[in-house]
Amino acid sequence: MSAGKRSDTALLIIDVINDLDFPGGENVLPWALRMVERLGPFAARMRRAGVPVIYVNDNFGYWRSNFRDTYDHCTRKGSRGRNVARALKPQPDDYFILKPKHSAFFATSLVPLLEHLGTRKLILAGLATNLCIFFSAHDAHMHEYQLTVLSDCCAAESDNDHDLALSQLQRFLHVRVCRSDEVHLSAKRPRATKHTSPKKAAQSAS
Repeated sequence: MSAGKRSDTALLIIDVINDLDFPGGENVLPWALRMVERLGPFAARMRRAGVPVIYVNDNFGYWRSNFRDTYDHCTRKGSRGRNVARALKPQPDDYFILKPKHSAFFATSLVPLLEHLGTRKLILAGLATNLCIFFSAHDAHMHEYQLTVLSDCCAAESDNDHDLALSQLQRFLHVRVCRSDEVHLSAKRPRATKHTSPKKAAQSAS
């Protein structure tokens, strides 16, 4: 793997390498499969544009594991999340970080990596909108990163959970919420954009 080029923008893909083996995981699965259809092509577009793709994933309490072990565990035969994890398998030049709690920032090496890359703008996607995306966005806000959350590249147990989380992020953190096809990378400072309504954000993910 290369050392990586500096980039002011990075894509954080959170907890998509997941066996979905938890209460409510069966409800997340159909939404996650829809998410894959949009997140896979979007991540590929970011790679082509030279934007670092960073997988931040739960360690499921296995402190001796590494990312390969986590991927193998989540793609094993019989794993509920197998198809999601396989469809979103990291590419050789992607970065990966294991986290012990909900936030991508808590007790991880994410901040030093972002500093190494020169990144100040983050695009968030993954599972679940109202949990790990929500907590990660709050911590990113505390670190003063400019945030975008992709409404059609996140998923939760229900439309309501997804919609409410996006609404809270817009209202209190002023996060930009948009669809993946609304992201246009530019060397110039991005123009201020209108917030996507919670209803529209929920419809985008369905």
